[in-house]
Amino acid sequence: MLWSRYFLPTLKETPIGVEAMSHQYLLRAGLVHMLTSGVYSYLPLGLKVLRRIEHIIREEMNRAGAVELFLPCLQPIELWKQTGRDEVLKDVLIRFTDNRGRAMCLGPTHEEVITDLVKNYVQSYRQLPVVLYQIQTKFRDELRTRFGIVRACEFIMKDAYSFDRDPEGLKKNYRLMYEAYQNIFRRCGLDAVIIEADSGAMGGDTSHEFLVTAPIGEDTILRCPSCQSCCSVSGDRGEGAKCSKCRQGVLKGEVAIELGHIFQLGTKYSQAQHAQFLDEDGKQKPMIMGCYGIGVSRVIAAIIEKHHDERGIRWPHEVAPFDVTIVPLPAGTEAAEIMDLANRYYKDLTTAGYDILLDDRPETAGVKFNDADLIGIPVRIIIGKRNLADGKVEIKDRRTNEALLVDKNTLPRKLSEILKGTSCLKN
Repeated sequence: MLWSRYFLPTLKETPIGVEAMSHQYLLRAGLVHMLTSGVYSYLPLGLKVLRRIEHIIREEMNRAGAVELFLPCLQPIELWKQTGRDEVLKDVLIRFTDNRGRAMCLGPTHEEVITDLVKNYVQSYRQLPVVLYQIQTKFRDELRTRFGIVRACEFIMKDAYSFDRDPEGLKKNYRLMYEAYQNIFRRCGLDAVIIEADSGAMGGDTSHEFLVTAPIGEDTILRCPSCQSCCSVSGDRGEGAKCSKCRQGVLKGEVAIELGHIFQLGTKYSQAQHAQFLDEDGKQKPMIMGCYGIGVSRVIAAIIEKHHDERGIRWPHEVAPFDVTIVPLPAGTEAAEIMDLANRYYKDLTTAGYDILLDDRPETAGVKFNDADLIGIPVRIIIGKRNLADGKVEIKDRRTNEALLVDKNTLPRKLSEILKGTSCLKN
């Protein structure tokens, strides 16, 4: 992609009233734009990051045996009344009456909808288990929107649901999702803390939260510095208490942001909505359910919180919007040669399958370098007059700031080795 033809409105200054570093860089790097409090547009660069995270999620969900579908945002309140959650979540439900006089809401989650769907198509134990997932926009009437896309009125979530005939089947799918979540967050460059959690309004008797320590977090976890085990703040456990697991370390409180939550729901929804199946003996039994959610848009903010410096974002490679940015610095009589080389690299690397951003703008070197640091593409190719005089171009690693001069003719091969992980920025 040529920068001059892309829509990438970077900002030099941080907008007034923006505190969280992730929120600052989301706005300054041209990833999102705030339409109104709690409602954001994803600009092209932000959408590319979002799609890369979604790709990772899809790969891991599919590997765990889940099948993707897409459920409607519009939901009849009648479904919510069946489970009683029209009252439990009344403070965040966005309700309205449509032109037909039907009481509706914009879905904040989809347990009721998926249960209603599955009960219409699954009647026998032979059809179980069923594991379905979607990546969908959710809506919640949040009174206190915070930290940009972290707590918003409109956000993107991956939600999966398992339907089993017995508790053993639920436990198996729960373990598969648990492992899939570990893989997802690892691939996104996040060291997730996993704790046993309260099921809350979701229901069920077993659940786990996946959190990442960050200043923007709204949860507090207790970590033992001796054995690194973690737990939530609850009951008689608090900061300064001895760790019950190793009996040596003293628990220390840390602020964390919740990114994922998985639940063993049991029969809460299937009983309320009459989602039943016939077992081998011809008896009707309620399906046993599990629910597995990830705040996809939150993941973007968490990645930035964990991967940035004073100059901008430092994307982990697998979620970066581009693989490489090419920064030509045309000057003097060599200007044409520099741009020709930049265009040649752009064409060759794109043909090789890499996602390339070429900064072809008529801007100063300072502006180009500042913007490159801000948007945080992992690898940068710098083509300047001085190095080119020696037949060299520079490769720079945004995450480590290491730089390497290479022969201009061998750069594509060297860069390919770096991107494939078979080489590093060292001679």
